[in-house]
Amino acid sequence: MFKLPYVLAFTAMTAFFWGIYGIVLHRGTVLMDHNSLRAFVGVGLAYFLIAVLVPVALLNRKRETGYWSMSGTIMSLFAGAVGALGALGVTLALAFNGQAIYVMPIVFGGAPVVNTLLTSWLNKSFKQIKPMFLVGMLMVALGMIGVLLAKPQPKVDDVEVAVNWLAVGLSIAMAVICWGAYGPFLHIGQSKMGGSRLRPFCCVGIAYFFIAVAIPVVLLESMQNSGQYTFWGMIWSVLAGTAGALGALGIILAFTYGGKPIFVMPLVFGFAPVINTLTSIVVTGKYESVNALFAGALALGIAGAVTVLLNAPKAKPHGAPGDANATAAAAVDKKKDISATLRELDPATRSSHPGMRSDHSVEQTTAISEDETPHP
Repeated sequence: MFKLPYVLAFTAMTAFFWGIYGIVLHRGTVLMDHNSLRAFVGVGLAYFLIAVLVPVALLNRKRETGYWSMSGTIMSLFAGAVGALGALGVTLALAFNGQAIYVMPIVFGGAPVVNTLLTSWLNKSFKQIKPMFLVGMLMVALGMIGVLLAKPQPKVDDVEVAVNWLAVGLSIAMAVICWGAYGPFLHIGQSKMGGSRLRPFCCVGIAYFFIAVAIPVVLLESMQNSGQYTFWGMIWSVLAGTAGALGALGIILAFTYGGKPIFVMPLVFGFAPVINTLTSIVVTGKYESVNALFAGALALGIAGAVTVLLNAPKAKPHGAPGDANATAAAAVDKKKDISATLRELDPATRSSHPGMRSDHSVEQTTAISEDETPHP
């Protein structure tokens, strides 16, 4: 089932919530005495509430399409794990004094590339990638980088801050690889659960809870980290996690209506930084800082996103199950018609034709044929 308007709507939903994720999380981190791990705990709690408790309650109240499966559960848990590790990578890159002006362009520019290469490898569809699709990917990346480079920057102190470049580089690489792999593995998990929406979402929430709550709490206690949880810091951190969880839900819904990771994820990663920039301008009130470079880069990113959408590789058809079932049903009906025709013949006519068997034989053959008919 492919419904383009729904796919685009839920893709936009994800781009919006993931676009504001960093801004909200930064606010929570500041109110938590700049402790990124404590703020990350709030993110994990929000994922647990929205992506675990709510889906479980809905699954108990009504019947949903799909089913639980071991392979689907494992793949969905893995997708949630890499998504959480990607968020942790961004958090660590900023914690090691990396600046968002170059951290986010690299992450949002590299993740779609990883997504496309991984999806093409999993689907064995490298030969179906068109040159215009690659051009669109490049346009999205260049437009995104231009938007982020041209956005208004806050005033910085004259005091030079030491940057741990090795730690920042490894953290960025972790975020790029993990966020790039999130979409393809989540799509596999959902397909192995019969297209279920709530079940893979629940698995993502469970993975986030362990990585964003259990592990940070243990680390904070073992390090005896200075600082403490604050009420408003936790509120903003939970709101950031809510935005992240709703973005993850948007991805699942986009896949449900026929979207594919190879074009859904590049659109998300193309527009999320644009929304991040626009939100930053609104929050800071620096409308006058929108210059020609920013507008041109924004237009380039949108044009690239449309190019990606129109030239996305198509998966090879595997045959429609409905057609196979219809063919099998037609064969059964044909045998029943033959059986009815033979019953109408008188015994003398039936016995004069050696190729015609008795009613019992025909009915037995029909029954056997029906048992051998493939079922979905």
